[in-house]
Order: sequence, then C-alpha cells, then structure tokens
Amino acid sequence: MEELLKFVENEFIPKKDFPNFSAGDTITVYYEIKEGEKTRTQFFKGVVIQRRGTGATETFTIRKMSGTVGVERIFPINMPALQKIEVNKKGKVRRSRIFYFRGLTGKKARIKEVRS
Repeated sequence: MEELLKFVENEFIPKKDFPNFSAGDTITVYYEIKEGEKTRTQFFKGVVIQRRGTGATETFTIRKMSGTVGVERIFPINMPALQKIEVNKKGKVRRSRIFYFRGLTGKKARIKEVRS
C-alpha cells in the first residue's frame, strides 16, 4: 500500500523547481491570494525554522517579526498557490529545527551568514 502511495505521488503531483534551503536561511516566499474574483501576489519574508515531511507532504515553517510580534506561517511545498521562493541569506545553524529561535530577542536573535 505504501508503495502505491509513493507511485501516485511521483506520477500525478507536479514538481516545482525551488532552490535548496534549510533551517536558518532567510527566504522570501511569493504566493497567490484570491480575494473575490481578483488574484494578487503576496510575499512572506522570514527565517526558516524547520522543514518536515517528504514528497507530497513536505512543509516548511517561516518566522518573521512584525513589529514586536513574531509571526509564523507553515507552507506546504506542493501548495498550488506558491509561485516562487528566493533565498536571501544562507544561515549557519547546528540544528535542523531551530525552535529555540522563538525565545531569542535583540542581538541574540541574529544568525551567522554563510559566505559562499
């Protein structure tokens, strides 16, 4: 049964080419929003906290600061409304899920940038 699910995922779910990113990277996600009959593109720029799942069920969580309030959003990789993902900065972190980042403020909340 599991093999059948993987086969269906690989054959029928369209793959989008997004750049490689991981936890600690600062990315901008462009996605489509429908308001009535109109559609517009909105972006969400923040730090990737985690990537989880595989294949069709893969998701990633982004956190940004809006004023003094932290805002997190979970995006499925295969969401049809996703238009593109831009990697702004590659961050150097030691963990794949940086939940400790939620409790940091000020200069402690900075992530070292990887120079390429």
